[in-house]
Parts: sequence; C-alpha cells; structure tokens
Amino acid sequence: MHIPLAIPDSGPGRKPSIAREDLIAAALSLLGPHRSVSTLSLREVARAAQIAPNSFYRHFRDIDELAVALIEQAGTSLRTIIGQARHRVTPERSVVRSSVETFFEQLRADDKLLHLLLREGTAGSDAFKRAVDRQLNFFEEELRVDLIRLAEAAGAPLHEPALVSRAITRLVFATGAIAMDHPSTRDPQLIDELSTMIRMIITGARAMANEAA
Repeated sequence: MHIPLAIPDSGPGRKPSIAREDLIAAALSLLGPHRSVSTLSLREVARAAQIAPNSFYRHFRDIDELAVALIEQAGTSLRTIIGQARHRVTPERSVVRSSVETFFEQLRADDKLLHLLLREGTAGSDAFKRAVDRQLNFFEEELRVDLIRLAEAAGAPLHEPALVSRAITRLVFATGAIAMDHPSTRDPQLIDELSTMIRMIITGARAMANEAA
C-alpha cells in the first residue's frame, strides 16, 4: 500500500518561504516615531513576517545586519526623492527651497525610512551610526556634483564644493532630527530658516572662490 510522504508543517499562519525584502518590510512595520531599530528582536520581526525564527537566518546573520540593510534602503529611497526635487526647480522655487520643502514633506508623511535615518544617526549604536554616516556621505557626493553643475551654469564657482555639500547635508539632517520631535506648525519657520542658512553657506563659498581667484 502506498503511504504518502508527510510534508513538514511550516506552522500555523506561517509562510513556507520569504524574501529578504519581506523581512525588511516586516521590520519597518514595527518601527515608529519613538521606536528605535535597536529595540527590535529577531523573534518579533519573524512573527511580523509570519515565518519561523530560524528562517530569518537564510537572509541575515543577525538583527543588526537587518538594521543596517534598513538604513541603506532608507538612504537610497531619500536620495531618489531629494534628487528628483532638485531637478524640478522652477523660477518661483529655487533648488534650495525645493529640496528643503521636499525633505520636510517626507518628514511629515510618516516616512519611517527618513525617521530611521534621523534617529539612528544620533541615538543608534556605533554600527548603526556608521551605517547612517555612509548614507550621508552618498548624499554629500551627489549634492557636490549638483552644486558644481549649478555653479558652472551660473558662472559662479564655489570654494571647496565638497565642504559646502558636507555643511549643507549635516545641517539639513541635524535640523530634521530636531523637527521630528516638534509639531508640524513649526515647519514653515524651520523651512525659512534652513533655506536661508543654506543660501548663506553657498554665498560664503562663492565669495571665498572670488577671493582666491
């Protein structure tokens, strides 16, 4: 008599297989404005992804590796959004104003990826801070290229474009980390102040370039 082979049960409500992106999405769903990625547990993420805890290790070595992947995805996502904003400039909206407004729109759109970057860059573990810093370096390089392009188009060179882009990037993220814990009613003031400070940095860099010429 033929006896059918038993198929191992993956557990009630559990998925037999899952992709790396599904685990990242599950971890992201657990985060909130006041929930750091460092507080996530492997079992908690596995439960949210509807898999057995052991299945987690098929994609990540540990929860810290998953957290770094989340930070990398956050950086990639935000760079795409800000990059698109810089290329949607109109005579009424400068590249500075457009980029700052887009940044704040993401901040208030309950963008967990942006919240993750801002919070882990200041309060995360050393490994997470290094991961955030790598993402900020990517922002700085893309902004440096854009600043040089815009400076050449305007015929107004900048002194040390790399330092200019670093100053702007760090200023924006520091302001965002502060704004995240304040009501959105303060946003117009912060946007005005931040846009003015960025223009001051650029104006100073132009003046220094002229002095060196």
